[in-house]
Amino acid sequence: MLLALASPAASAEVLDRVVAQVDGKVITLSDLRFEARVAMVERGGAALAETPLDQATLQSALSLAIAQRAAGAEADRLGSLSLDAAVEARLHRFEGRFGDPSAFERFLHASGADLSQLREVLGRALRAERALDSRVRLRAQVNEGDVRRAWEAEGSPGTFEEARAALREKLVRQRYEAAAREELAKLRAAAQVRIITPPGDLAEVR
Repeated sequence: MLLALASPAASAEVLDRVVAQVDGKVITLSDLRFEARVAMVERGGAALAETPLDQATLQSALSLAIAQRAAGAEADRLGSLSLDAAVEARLHRFEGRFGDPSAFERFLHASGADLSQLREVLGRALRAERALDSRVRLRAQVNEGDVRRAWEAEGSPGTFEEARAALREKLVRQRYEAAAREELAKLRAAAQVRIITPPGDLAEVR
C-alpha cells in the first residue's frame, strides 16, 4: 500500500509506503527505518547510524515496532504516570552517543525526522518497557532456594556465598526474559496486526 499525493496533472507522487497496521494504526516505511536506526544507535552507538538496513534488521525492527505499539496500547488502557522527565533523560543519553551536536543534527536530517519525532519514538519505547515490566517483574523474582538449586545444578563451584550474587542475577535475567517473551506474544496476539509489505521487499541491501 502506497501513500501518495495527487498532482494537478492527476499523476501521483509516492510519499511513503505502508508496512503494517497495529490496531488500525499505520507503520510506514519511513517510520520503520527511523525506528530501526534509533534502536541501532541506542544499542551500538552512533557508528551504526548510517548502516544499510538489510532484511534481518528490518524484520527485527518491525517485530519491535509491533511489540512496542501493542504494549504501549496496554499501558494506555491501564493508565500510567507521566514519563516526560524519563523521555527527556533518554533523549539526552541518545544525543550524547553522537560526537557533537552537528552529528546528531545530521542524523535527524538524514532520517527525515525532527526532535518531536525522536521524542515520540523514545517515549513509545519507554511506555512499552514500563508496561511490560509491570507484568513480568514479580514473575522474575527468585528465592534463596532457587539460587541454591541452580548452584548445585552447576556442580557447586566454589562456595555458595561466592556464587550467590552472580547466580541470583543470572536467574532473574533468565526468568525476566522468558516472561517478557511470553507477555509480548500475548500482547501481540491480542492486537490486530496486519503486515502489508514484507521487510524483505524493503531492504536497502540484499
